[in-house]
Amino acid sequence: MATPASLEYAEDFVPEDDILRTARQRGIEVGAPPILPGCGAALCFLATVVNARSVVEVGTGCGVSGLWLLRGMRPDGTLTSVDVEPEHQRMARQTFAEAGYSGSRIRLIGGRALDVLPRLADGGYDMVFCDAATQEYLDYLTESVRLLRPGGVVAFDNALWRDRVADPTQRDPDTVAIRELGRMVRTDERLRPLMLPLGDGLLVAVKLPA
Repeated sequence: MATPASLEYAEDFVPEDDILRTARQRGIEVGAPPILPGCGAALCFLATVVNARSVVEVGTGCGVSGLWLLRGMRPDGTLTSVDVEPEHQRMARQTFAEAGYSGSRIRLIGGRALDVLPRLADGGYDMVFCDAATQEYLDYLTESVRLLRPGGVVAFDNALWRDRVADPTQRDPDTVAIRELGRMVRTDERLRPLMLPLGDGLLVAVKLPA
């Protein structure tokens, strides 16, 4: 079992650069706390492994997770990112521009994820990352499985939810929703799951061939 010191070492193993640190600070200031560096590095790694050209992100924030994803994607890849907050997306666009990513690589869509995701193409995406309304995670899962090609990956942030998911006495709506998400991912025969103890927990799954 890893000690807290080892978990901290793993979290910071791939450090953020100045652009990511600046974007992180923006997110904290506007109440949109981003993923931690370990989760970001994992997203970058996963996008690289699946040779991602088309990625959907639910929850743009201020661009931290999106930038990690872009850095792992193919040079001709497009990130589609959905968020209800126009100001967050404006700051995310600034982050992407500072990192040298042009508008052609990024499609920012304003609105509720559950209004936007059904309009996206079946089987048209290599990866989906969800970091938005936790009580909608089960609906995001349904949409993600539809959106992914076989071999594509879905990832959910906050999958350990501040150490509450592992504690059966915790029954608040967010914890219950995330706990149920884990059960659904673990028992879905279309998926091959993995829980990564990075950040606040990163639940990932590969969509298996039919």
